[in-house]
Amino acid sequence: MNPATAQARVLVDELVRNDVRHVVLCPGSRNAPLSFALHEAAVAGRLTLHVRIDERSAGFLALGLAKGLAHRPHRRGFAAVVCTSGTAVANLHPAVLEAWHGGTALLVLTADRPVELHGTGANQTVEQRGIFGSAAGTVDFPVAERGTGQNAMWRGLVCRAVARADRDRPVHLNLPFREPLVPDGTLDWPEPLDGRPDGARWTEPAGGRVVVGGTPPRDLPPRTLVAVGDCGWTAAHDAAEVAAANGWPVIAEPTGSAGVPDRIGHGSLLLAAGPLPQALRPDAVVVVGRLTLSRGVQRLLREAPVVYAVGDTDGEWVDPQHVVAHATAQLTTANLTADDLRAGRPDLDAGWLAGWRQADDAAGEAVKALLAEQPWPTGLHVASVLVDTLSDGPGYPLLFLGSSNPVRDVDLVTDPGQRITVLANRGVAGIDGSVSTAVGATLGSFAADDRVGPGYALMGDLTFLHDIGGLLIGPQEQRPDLTVVVFNDDGGGIFSLLEQGSEEHAASFERVFGTPHGADLAALCAGYRVPHQEVRSAAELRAALTPTPGLRVVEVRADRAGLRELHQRLRSAVAAAALR
Repeated sequence: MNPATAQARVLVDELVRNDVRHVVLCPGSRNAPLSFALHEAAVAGRLTLHVRIDERSAGFLALGLAKGLAHRPHRRGFAAVVCTSGTAVANLHPAVLEAWHGGTALLVLTADRPVELHGTGANQTVEQRGIFGSAAGTVDFPVAERGTGQNAMWRGLVCRAVARADRDRPVHLNLPFREPLVPDGTLDWPEPLDGRPDGARWTEPAGGRVVVGGTPPRDLPPRTLVAVGDCGWTAAHDAAEVAAANGWPVIAEPTGSAGVPDRIGHGSLLLAAGPLPQALRPDAVVVVGRLTLSRGVQRLLREAPVVYAVGDTDGEWVDPQHVVAHATAQLTTANLTADDLRAGRPDLDAGWLAGWRQADDAAGEAVKALLAEQPWPTGLHVASVLVDTLSDGPGYPLLFLGSSNPVRDVDLVTDPGQRITVLANRGVAGIDGSVSTAVGATLGSFAADDRVGPGYALMGDLTFLHDIGGLLIGPQEQRPDLTVVVFNDDGGGIFSLLEQGSEEHAASFERVFGTPHGADLAALCAGYRVPHQEVRSAAELRAALTPTPGLRVVEVRADRAGLRELHQRLRSAVAAAALR
């Protein structure tokens, strides 16, 4: 057996032993040893293999799989992406950045040229070690040699990489291979290449995760508000329990809402509508996860007397405005019940939570009234119909939200509830790879929990076009039950709501910000052999959301004109109804 084949077979075996359940593979020559080994493992039923021809889409597919596998309280395995050397590696960088900033465990395996070819002008040879910079942990493998001691080293390095990824971060495994790169038909090797007995890992990390910090200081005031952003289910759930025990209202962005059973559904909208009345102004704010959607939330943090941040086990916390006064790694009631905690809080303010709930109800009525009088369709209409339809439908659907307006539309006008799992790429909040991430999230979620499904995605036209290649799924590949709803307003509607969308910049807006494209989405879908349907009313959209096997696209066409004025009217209506 040649060294490249031996190393690849050992790596794949140890990856499986370390709960790597899904691997996305891109074709190439230098990664051929891994390709053969992965195909053998997939045929044997040891892992699920997904093959894609575009590394950028493959990276985001793997990211989506990782998100789907981890969206439940306990992770159900890991996902990995494998590619050849050269520019193929660089194409994975956007997905790695999103995984790093979004706190998603992802294993990135890149084949490399051996050291003697570096610096010689050899074809497809670039410096891959550390190519992702600070956005990924790195485990460099030596070139495989024929000799003893190799098996233990290879397996130990795999375990080290997976242990690092288990801290919710991407890890890069760079693997230089010498030729020959294909199996030679022999099994002879100087030492046994077996793993531990009974399928055990070569190295079992001891003790699990280290948790520092704990419950909040007992002097946090009764009028505390908890704000949950993009984070894992457990962090959101623990914070919600503490809030319930202390009578604190919780606002949650869509991607943090699954772990929060009782929240203020229109919290972001209330904060965006204008200054809070005295009765709703908190004396302290507890931040959990990354809050990325609302300027109103950021204004609240700037104005709050005390901001308390819940970070992670590495002592990191989110604080782009540098306003956090206290930080900890965990917010939990430990083993105390709500009654236990209330007994120690005789100063609880019963009217504090009631006031926020009353304002939330008033905001909800204002949203309904505005949407009823506004002609169809707007992004707010589509978000409301989509979430309401999924909430009333069967099963436990997954909803992936594209960045820019769709995730904000859901955040403003509707509450996904707990039955809908909401995912998005909010680490660096780009539109890259959204179709591929949605495909992966759907496949990964169902693999983690077969009660989840079907999958849905809501994204704008530019986001969809940016990853149109994500629709390319080969005939032998697993296809998701995924409906992609595309809100097509022919350009960048998000910029209409920002400073550059104001009247004084009208002369330049369409060319450099609005960027109309005129693309025929139906024709593009036909080229990929993906069913496409255009809907022209709320009723047609509801009907189109009926669960259907396979991948399909539902398009809603709209006009961007008036979007800025609509959002101003929404804020004014909520301010008048709920913030008096």
